[in-house]
Amino acid sequence: MTTPRTAAFEDLSSFHRTKLVFMAAAFVSFLLSVSLWFLVDRELGLFVGLWVPAIHSLGTLVLTGENS
Repeated sequence: MTTPRTAAFEDLSSFHRTKLVFMAAAFVSFLLSVSLWFLVDRELGLFVGLWVPAIHSLGTLVLTGENS
C-alpha cells in the first residue's frame, strides 16, 4: 500500500530525489545548529551551522557531475 507521499516521492527522477536528500540534510543541520546555539553552546552551534553551506556545496558538486 502506497501513501500519496510515498507515491509522490517515487514519481521523482533520481536527480530530484538526490536534490531533496541534500536539501533535507541541510535543513536538519540548520535546525540542529539553532538548537545547539540556544540550548547547549554557541560555539558548537556555530560549528554545526557551518555544515549547511558545506552540504549545499557537496550537493551542487554531486548533482552537476550527474548531468554531464
